[in-house]
Amino acid sequence: MSQLPSPDSEHPAQRAAWRSMDAVARGDKRAWLDNFADDAVVEDPVGKSMLDPTGEGHRGKAAIEQFWDKNIAAARPMFSLQHSICVGNECANIGTLSTQFENGMLTQLFGVFVYRVDDEGKVVSLRTYWKVDEMTMHPPFADRAKS
Repeated sequence: MSQLPSPDSEHPAQRAAWRSMDAVARGDKRAWLDNFADDAVVEDPVGKSMLDPTGEGHRGKAAIEQFWDKNIAAARPMFSLQHSICVGNECANIGTLSTQFENGMLTQLFGVFVYRVDDEGKVVSLRTYWKVDEMTMHPPFADRAKS
């Protein structure tokens, strides 16, 4: 069984993954942005999607900050990882991302979250693999009671 990301992980990409997921869960935009190299790219998900119509990713800190503002700020994302595989300067984390929105809506998706770091341990690439059509959406609990 592999070790999951933690602040004590031996692998630098795994530590960076933990810093990223921890900052997202706490809603700490500054810590999340500080974890990236200046020329980093975020592809979440990889390819064309509603979050990235061009499929080219969000490049550079300004674009990554806009990604936070549009997709992370208004929600409470929480990761539940089952496995983590680290090789070279990369770490692939496999698990579920559950996101609760201000209106109570909950989404869940299964994915692979790949972090690549530079020699300083900064994230130069975050690539996530998940399918929009496999994301599940659950109405707020109050709405479920009406069903």
